[in-house]
Amino acid sequence: MSDSNKEFIFNMMSKVLDGKKITYEEALDLICSDNIETLADCAQNLTNKFAGDGIDVETLVNAKSGTCPEDCSFCAQSSFNSTVIEKYPLLPAEKILVQAENAVNNGANSFCIVCAYRAPPEKDFKQICETIKLIREKLDIQVNVSLGFMTLERARELKRLGVKRYNHNLETAKSFFEKICTTHSYNDRINTAKIVKKAGLELCSGGIIGMGETINQRVELGIALSSLEPDEVPINMLIGREGTPLFNKHLISEKEILQTIATFRFLMPRTILKIAGGREIHLKENDKKILQAGANGIITGGYLTTRGNKPTDDFKMLKEIGVRQK
Repeated sequence: MSDSNKEFIFNMMSKVLDGKKITYEEALDLICSDNIETLADCAQNLTNKFAGDGIDVETLVNAKSGTCPEDCSFCAQSSFNSTVIEKYPLLPAEKILVQAENAVNNGANSFCIVCAYRAPPEKDFKQICETIKLIREKLDIQVNVSLGFMTLERARELKRLGVKRYNHNLETAKSFFEKICTTHSYNDRINTAKIVKKAGLELCSGGIIGMGETINQRVELGIALSSLEPDEVPINMLIGREGTPLFNKHLISEKEILQTIATFRFLMPRTILKIAGGREIHLKENDKKILQAGANGIITGGYLTTRGNKPTDDFKMLKEIGVRQK
């Protein structure tokens, strides 16, 4: 790789270190760079400088599975798709508490309650609030939630109950969104993200790569996320589930994943960048490379409808690369 390209990456790192934002065009040049070693090293330098050297480890519970009324083409839980998954209504508080206890025992520092809703009906929202109270009373673990669209009143209630972070992903670039979902708009997602922040909750908002979007659209997603100033950005890698319109999409390469996450670090130097769904399939044993190239968070123990790594294996991996848990 030419010295000029290496110099460009260093210049972009210096720009971010000086507190300046990189432009769309600069981010596009970064994500297209084949100088992977320099890109990874500079992204990691930014992580260490702005986000510290710890790794955020999170566990999820799929607290209400399937029958979602949205038509997201990647989602196994959409009622529009014919995936074979376990479907069930909102779990009782006691069952979710057991999952939270498991998260604590496995060493996770955060626990996210995820439900497949457009927005929870009032009865379910009240039950979720009672569940949050129970977990907060019984356990010492950060509680996060992902419940679909939010009102300001509900978001403030979650904040009052001690919820730390609310997840609401943008999923993809605005210019690609209509190919992924038609039952709600991109602006609907932006609006909930803004409501969450207005209520004083931390914002977790990320997306999925490998759905057929262009490199330019990955950068577009990164710019959109950066404008929201999220506290956490989970980067998922598409698993094309049978029964969804995106079944059998080709696996995204390790190189593309690294280029994307490293570039997102230049765009969001202070954010927790979390490698999430699909890492076990796309990265296999190489996720440690991404955790040394700008990422500083993982989800362990499984996702919503797919299995993940065992927490013991993930903590062993973190120890091998010499990083500590946040």
